[in-house]
Amino acid sequence: MSDQITLTGLVATTPRHLVTSEGLPITSFRLASTRRRFDRGQQKWIDGETNWFTVTAFRQLAINTVGSIAKGQRVLVTGRLRVRDWESGERAGTTVEVDADALGHDLTFGTADFTRSLGGGSGAGSRDDAPESDAEAAPSAPEGDDAAEAGADPIPEAAALPF
Repeated sequence: MSDQITLTGLVATTPRHLVTSEGLPITSFRLASTRRRFDRGQQKWIDGETNWFTVTAFRQLAINTVGSIAKGQRVLVTGRLRVRDWESGERAGTTVEVDADALGHDLTFGTADFTRSLGGGSGAGSRDDAPESDAEAAPSAPEGDDAAEAGADPIPEAAALPF
C-alpha cells in the first residue's frame, strides 16, 4: 500500500543516520502523533490516543534531517504511507512507516532559522560557499512591465504588506 500522507507530531527518538555500502544516506526516527481536544466540562486539554510512525528520509533529505531535527521537537512530515504486518516467533504486530518526501519544524510551536544547502543530492557543498540569504540563491523575478509580460506577479515591498 502506498498513499500520500501529511503528519504532525513529536520526534520521539534521536534520529538515526547511516550510509549504506552503496553510499545512500538514510535517516530514520519514530514520530508520536497525539490528537488533543479541549474538554469544556473539565476546562482543560485532553490527550487522545497516540499513533506511532517510523519516518525514514533518504538522500539529501536524510542529510538535512540529521543536521536539523532532534528528539523532542515538533515536526511536519509529508510522504508515502506504508503499513506492514510482521511476525517474529510468537509475537506479531503492525508497523506504520512513512517514506518522507518533505520534513520540517512545526512553526505553530516555535521558530526556525532556515539555511539553504547546496549539496546536489550527494551531501557536497559547505556552508562556506553558501549564499548569505535565500534571496541571493533564488532567481530574480521580473519587475514592472516585464512581470506582466512574463505572467509573474510583482513582488510587493515589505512596507506595502497588509499585516
